[in-house]
Amino acid sequence: MDTEAELPKRSTARHKCVACYKQFKRKDHLIEHMKISYHSVHQPKCAVCQKLFKSFESLREHLTGPLSKAHCSGIFSDRGCNLCMNIFDSPSSLIKHKEACSLSAPVPVEKTLSNAESQKKISGAIDEKRSCRGPKAVAMDCEMVGGGSNGTLDLCARVCLVDEDENVIFHTYVQPQLPVTNYRYEVTGLTEEDIKNAMPLKEVKDKILEILNNGESTRRLMLDGGKARLLVGHGLEHDLDSLRMNYPDHMLRDTAKYRPLMKTNLVSHSLKYLTRTYLGYDIQSGVHDPYEDCVSVMRLYKRFRGQDHQVEEIGNQNPTGSFDSYKYKELEKMSPNELYQISKSDYRCWCLD
Repeated sequence: MDTEAELPKRSTARHKCVACYKQFKRKDHLIEHMKISYHSVHQPKCAVCQKLFKSFESLREHLTGPLSKAHCSGIFSDRGCNLCMNIFDSPSSLIKHKEACSLSAPVPVEKTLSNAESQKKISGAIDEKRSCRGPKAVAMDCEMVGGGSNGTLDLCARVCLVDEDENVIFHTYVQPQLPVTNYRYEVTGLTEEDIKNAMPLKEVKDKILEILNNGESTRRLMLDGGKARLLVGHGLEHDLDSLRMNYPDHMLRDTAKYRPLMKTNLVSHSLKYLTRTYLGYDIQSGVHDPYEDCVSVMRLYKRFRGQDHQVEEIGNQNPTGSFDSYKYKELEKMSPNELYQISKSDYRCWCLD
């Protein structure tokens, strides 16, 4: 008697995620995967195999890491840009693209001006011509000195704001509210003389809010921003705390917390790393210059804001998932592609700004 012939055949069908290509033995496992993965058209994508990744770091490992996929890495090594991670039709197209993609480090304000002009630029006066033109985003960076008995308490001693065209809107030394016990000169380049007669912190805060609010009402600012400006920076929560300042979360664009720019374990990269990796130049090699940091963070924001994710075809601008609006039996009947169609990102993509 052939007992093997009488045994029911086990199904070998696999349920494959159309976004990240993971495979599952059971359909319910695929559904649960889709619920927690938040796949969307906004995630970084390999231009060769079309696989989606949660971060650009993961995409870079896929294309250039020690365990990279041979087919994808081969094409990328010939025609891929290691800054924006795009792939081009030919090596000549890549060479032409790199001329625009790889940027030069911004020249510090002090090096382009005389001493008198430099002091004027850091006088704390708002450049009315720049601030009234209505740029959609403003980048900010603060330089900290140390307070407290051991000098570890961060106190803002210098702040710079630039517009989207990299023009200085506001740049001033700041008089901390607490005594300075460590000027951190090797990093900040600041001395007691710089902040002795500097602008008081409250006045600095008021001027920055004047620039950011752009005449918009508090109610409209909290609702959808209105004509108020987006605030771009790296580690903005820390900078805002040092300025004793609040600004709505939906108006912040932080390169330290933007999901695609974070490590795979959701830890932030440094601005120095992000600038070298995605813009192609080095910063903070000596004394930190707030203008250089402002320009770099604005360039990062504009580069990733400029991505075309074709949101009209796939995905939704709503950052929350929509699986809860379907009954489980309805989800079971959906194909992997249909499951992806209703999947939504768990962060707001900058391409929507």
